[in-house]
Amino acid sequence: MERYSIRKERQREDTVVEYERMSWDALRKSINGLMNKVNAINIKNVIPELFGENLIRGRGLFCRSVMKSQMASPIFTDVFAALVSVVNSKIPVIGDLLLRRLILQLKKPANKPQLLASVKFIAHLVNQQVVHELIALQLLTVFLEEPTDDSVEVAISFVTECGSILQDLCPLGLHAIFERFTGILHEGEIDKRVQFLIENLFALRKAKFQGYPDIRPELDLVEQEDQLTHEISLSDKVDSEIDLDVFKPDPNFAENEKKYEELKKMILGEESEKEEDSDAESDEEENEEQVEIKDETETNLINLRRTIYQTIMSSVDFEEAGHKLLKIKLEPGQEMELCIMLLECCSQERTYLRYYGHLGQRFCMINKVYQENFDKCFVQQYSMIHRLETNKLRNVAKFFAQLLATDALPWHVLAYIRLTEEDTTSSSRIFIKILFQELAEHLGVRLLNERLNNPTMQQPFESILPTDKPKNTRFAINFFTSIGLGGITENLRGYLKNMSRLLM
Repeated sequence: MERYSIRKERQREDTVVEYERMSWDALRKSINGLMNKVNAINIKNVIPELFGENLIRGRGLFCRSVMKSQMASPIFTDVFAALVSVVNSKIPVIGDLLLRRLILQLKKPANKPQLLASVKFIAHLVNQQVVHELIALQLLTVFLEEPTDDSVEVAISFVTECGSILQDLCPLGLHAIFERFTGILHEGEIDKRVQFLIENLFALRKAKFQGYPDIRPELDLVEQEDQLTHEISLSDKVDSEIDLDVFKPDPNFAENEKKYEELKKMILGEESEKEEDSDAESDEEENEEQVEIKDETETNLINLRRTIYQTIMSSVDFEEAGHKLLKIKLEPGQEMELCIMLLECCSQERTYLRYYGHLGQRFCMINKVYQENFDKCFVQQYSMIHRLETNKLRNVAKFFAQLLATDALPWHVLAYIRLTEEDTTSSSRIFIKILFQELAEHLGVRLLNERLNNPTMQQPFESILPTDKPKNTRFAINFFTSIGLGGITENLRGYLKNMSRLLM
């Protein structure tokens, strides 16, 4: 009997722990979902949903999610800062934890984009008065103490974002920072580009930081007397409490859940009741507002692009990415956004990843609309190829080569390329070179030659293999021979010989 009761007790404990784990996973997914969808327009609707989750238990998850989302989408930094400001006014321990983690993140080695994103977040938290302005001055002092091109550029970005509020709260401290900028200019040891950035910052200060307000009106959500400001010295040893991000069984789980329910009622209280009462009365008004939002702003479009970007970058393989992307509800005409984001992500990689080509191929096979949109993308990219860096140019060329080699993209798109000395630039010739070398690698020179000399496709390929003038024909022959694909110019050579005989 004793063994039976012990076994029964263990089973009960395992069941409780399993329930707690499921509750933890649901909490994590819910917080991540809310972080992914929040923007300046829906933030007032997201806040009650966020407080509906146990933020005391999930404070580590919240801080981790908001930092990760801000790093992925720096353009929404002021939105995330406003959200943190509201949460901090009700649960200050979360604001304190987030500040500690941001300071520790700054102390770790990081590349410039990561550093710029981190200081931008702190700048907007200063604007929201979640972080004390003295921390901003300490950070600027550290960046400018031993100036390098990168550290000065980060400091300039930081002052640009929160200079307006620093001018009001501590003008003497900001004046000292600008004196240091003046000293760096006089020393003349930094790059010319960074010197111009400093001069632009002085002009911005003279204009009283016009165009860079401390808080946008729609994100000013907390009354000044309700706000709690945190101050931690950069030299202090701080604990990030990383263990809060990991599930641990709570012996007082039920009791703590009840306590949070009471806290939630205190936080939301009358506001949630008012919202429920007014929902039925203002349905038509809300619908009208939504129509106006779609017509007058691009916020929904930005959110869509952010969702597509995060889905592409977080997926393990192209099959998972394709499955997730197909679940995104696209309005008619928004398919082009997916094609543009896919091409943009591909071009940003250091080396070409076939992952993007496979993903583009899948969408072209699923729906002809994507095929037409990639056709338009090809035209757009080729028309602005001179603006792309060599690495981006190479990735874009290999992406379209993979689509062409797998017949995901019709070959008539090659008609947009006119291979003559007058119609090409150095950039477009590099693009054509990489495109055809990749096609030869995928198909082989013999099969590529058969494709290009297909009688039914002669009209689209006239611009690639020109026969209008001997001069253009010679240029095409010399070009393909120089890139190691002389085998595909046999017909052009025969045509040139016949032409010279006729002329003689």
